[in-house]
Amino acid sequence: MKSILLFLFLSVSLVAQNKNADPNLLTVFEKSNGLETGTYEQVIAYYQLLAKSFPQISLDSIGMTDSGKPLHIATYNPDALFDFEKIRATKQIMLINNGIHPGEPDGIDATMLLFRDLAQGKLTIPKHTVLVTIPIYNVGGSLNRNSTSRTNQDGPIAYGFRGNARNYDLNRDFIKLDTKNARTFTQIYHLVQPAIFIDNHVSNGADYQYTLTHLFTQHNKLGGALGNYIHTEMTPSLEQKLATRNWDITPYVNVFNKLPEAGFSQFNDSPRYSTGYTALFNSLGMMVETHMLKPYKPRVEGTYELIKSMLDIVERDHQKIKMLRENAMATLQTAETYPLAWTIDTTKTSILKFKGYEGKMVPSTITGSNRLFYDRTKPFTREVTYQNYFKPSSEVTIPKAYIIPQGWWNVIEVLKLNQVEMRILSKDTTIAVEQYKIEKFQTRKEAYEGHYQHYNTNVIASQKDITFKKGDYLIATNQKAFRYLLETLEPVAPDSFFNWNFFDTILQQKEGFSPYVWEDMAAELLKNNSALQLKFENKKKSDIGFSNNWYAQLDWLHKQSENYEKEHLQYPVYRVL
Repeated sequence: MKSILLFLFLSVSLVAQNKNADPNLLTVFEKSNGLETGTYEQVIAYYQLLAKSFPQISLDSIGMTDSGKPLHIATYNPDALFDFEKIRATKQIMLINNGIHPGEPDGIDATMLLFRDLAQGKLTIPKHTVLVTIPIYNVGGSLNRNSTSRTNQDGPIAYGFRGNARNYDLNRDFIKLDTKNARTFTQIYHLVQPAIFIDNHVSNGADYQYTLTHLFTQHNKLGGALGNYIHTEMTPSLEQKLATRNWDITPYVNVFNKLPEAGFSQFNDSPRYSTGYTALFNSLGMMVETHMLKPYKPRVEGTYELIKSMLDIVERDHQKIKMLRENAMATLQTAETYPLAWTIDTTKTSILKFKGYEGKMVPSTITGSNRLFYDRTKPFTREVTYQNYFKPSSEVTIPKAYIIPQGWWNVIEVLKLNQVEMRILSKDTTIAVEQYKIEKFQTRKEAYEGHYQHYNTNVIASQKDITFKKGDYLIATNQKAFRYLLETLEPVAPDSFFNWNFFDTILQQKEGFSPYVWEDMAAELLKNNSALQLKFENKKKSDIGFSNNWYAQLDWLHKQSENYEKEHLQYPVYRVL
């Protein structure tokens, strides 16, 4: 009886609270009973209203996007202080990115509710944490509103589009910076320098019972004590807090069109993705991935509870997080090598108590082939193998510095956007360096995010004294951008500038030969070089394709001569050891 009376009291209280609430502070989500999300104009207008109504909230516009409109950041600080340098002296900052894919607007609505509820005192006021949000990152995609492009999604009624104003997927642009959106995000990120980063998404690769899934920065890649904290403390704490609030959550179900109970691995968030990028500066990152087959209202409510739970964790661990981040860089730089690529460590796994639905393959009435079918009348909880340990598959010796000739201003420009510290040589200077020759690589046969990206890149290293010009750039690795420099300037790294086509002009040979002239010169070359003659004959014997291709033979000989241009395949970033 007491429970019934308590329930009735709470229900009446909530009704009274809603009746007394300022109707201007109700969001589109609330007014529609969880069926709609606000347009770009409505969302920005709402934050303008919050900033006008509460001194704890500020709204600023920073930089531009490809849509021609600026990016905004809203900040909640109970101290009403909005100087980020001063804030970082005493508090931790949590940056929430919303609407990177505007068809996935759950975080947009959840964060508006959270900012309002904090300002109104409906939640415990954080003492050690300041919240910053980008209300809608993909402005162009938000303006491209429709109700059909999210084919399998259960609401809201209308939403934005995945591609931005130039049809880029912004969650692949954090390294290459092809868009104004990404360039402005970089400005915001380095202005705020968050300890915690949350990027809100919606996805579906399988059907299961959860509304919420999480995708933390991979702990081995983050490394050291910081990686151990995110793996053994932050992640379990989030799961436990949400459980006490009756919200089940599981790691992001990294499968597509197959049964998750067969087991799955943690997603490999390389630096092209938001959390992979922020990890390069030792931010503790996570993506929220709600399940698109669940109704919109609980998806938003779950996102709200998740962010609120993360806020509680940061409040509790603020000193530990500050210390771990401060120590992380020093620890990294004591190492002699740095991992550039990663693979799943099959010797270690975790076990999930996974809540799914029975699935099976049944004949398709459309194609006649088998199709995957989930039976929601048959839920289950089973132990599932989760591969969430990674190990390095490629490592490099850490250089003392890099040198980039000034002609590569496009690379220098991107480095400067990321607050990389660099020194300009004041005079021509001869320096002993290690240089790379691109040995081999593969290239995508189809366009991917505006590029024909390279992969499986290999290099040949050699050492040489090179005279660099006045105005060239010397970039020490002993700085905050340490990880960023290695991940972008080492061509073997999956998201290196080389693999993103920044240096494609070195792949084209600019000078060649006329066969009828070179034939005689090549004969003289072989006559005067017996070692080369032997090497040439052995190659013809061992390679049938080569022996049957007269031009390939002449070209090979040309590449062994002094006539062959030194710049071809010469990677123009040099390492000081």
